[in-house]
Amino acid sequence: MKQRIITGVVAAALFIPFVIYGKLPFTILVYAIAFVGIYEILRMKGIHIMSVPGVLSLLATATLLMPSEWTEMVQKVTTYSKIELLFIAVILLLVYSVLVKNKFTFDDVAFVILSTLYVGLGFYYLIATREAGLAFVIFALLIVWTTDSGAYFTGRKFGKNKLWPEISPNKTVEGFVGGIVIAVIAAVIMQFIAPFEGKTWLILIVATVVSSIFGQMGDLVESAIKRHYDVKDSGNILPGHGGILDRFDSLLFVLPLLHLLHFVN
Repeated sequence: MKQRIITGVVAAALFIPFVIYGKLPFTILVYAIAFVGIYEILRMKGIHIMSVPGVLSLLATATLLMPSEWTEMVQKVTTYSKIELLFIAVILLLVYSVLVKNKFTFDDVAFVILSTLYVGLGFYYLIATREAGLAFVIFALLIVWTTDSGAYFTGRKFGKNKLWPEISPNKTVEGFVGGIVIAVIAAVIMQFIAPFEGKTWLILIVATVVSSIFGQMGDLVESAIKRHYDVKDSGNILPGHGGILDRFDSLLFVLPLLHLLHFVN
């Protein structure tokens, strides 16, 4: 627990200034974090990051992460959109599967592409959310952190009914609900302190509840992936916390959702 706390404090101290400042330094940091995330998920399946599929995945991830102004510049130079560049990566991966005579299979291609979309789009929305405003990033982080803490402490105190023991044995239904309640309380407090313009209380609470639910589902999804590939943590870059995906799994679901709900302008 001591190691976990120390790592959390140090990581927050390094990450928060970049979030506050935003702009190019924040974008570069997100690129670095996303690349580590791709490395972690490919490693679960035994795909080396410096292999042909690994490099293509990194390039595709870099493409998905591009902020809107970068996308416009790249499209002017190449005449290709993000989707078209991603499709080129798909074609190259399929061709590679033929060249290596199915040592890298169609299933492997699907894994690489889905992993790239999962990590690349998730972290793209971190960049896009910061571009929309610092308050939206703070809101997303607040929902994820309070949901996680609320679920943990509520589950320890009142947890009796297992939520999904086959995936995550320690999570309980009571903790799941408790996380949502604590997140709503935190969002209400934030709205009183620094209200979002144009957001009614109904919109705020609905966005918070849905984000809290999907944030916990994001955590369960990553747990399911790790269980499927028989790994304890996605990585060990954060002592006491595991890997990048272990820390950002909920955020990778919450950030896109806030955009899909049109909560982020």
